[in-house]
Amino acid sequence: CLGLVPPSTIMLRLGLSCLLLQVFVVSGSEFTFELPDNDKQCFHEELEQGIRFEIGYQVISGGNYDVDCFVTDPQDNVLYNEKKKQYDNFSHTTTMKGIYKVCFSNEFSTYTHKTVYLHFRHGEEQPLLESMSSVTALTQVCERMSTGIYMPVADVSPWVK
Repeated sequence: CLGLVPPSTIMLRLGLSCLLLQVFVVSGSEFTFELPDNDKQCFHEELEQGIRFEIGYQVISGGNYDVDCFVTDPQDNVLYNEKKKQYDNFSHTTTMKGIYKVCFSNEFSTYTHKTVYLHFRHGEEQPLLESMSSVTALTQVCERMSTGIYMPVADVSPWVK
């Protein structure tokens, strides 16, 4: 039966299967927001102790495409602090339960607002079905394909505006 299906159809089905797996596996938020000149915006997330989180951001328009960014724990200890960055990634495993804060500042700019893309992921999402918790050959193929596609795009995307 498989021999009668054109290879392009098999690849399309494989690609759609990979996409569906990615939808069920990825946990977190991603969005863009406006950051006015002379302004600061913070985002808050309550996390349990021992949870790994990751943030990534990129200025996609405005001025010199740069912002200040810092991340603090529930006791306001600074976990990450970078100035005038165009893009970056940061990951951390929480040491205490509480509200973690990610802030972006454009206070150094007196006349240009910025548009910033932000993604925030944390924890391990539980599978919808018990059978989804085991690694299959299809899962491994999908992971290799998505990494093979993502890495070249990630390497080039900061330079393509």
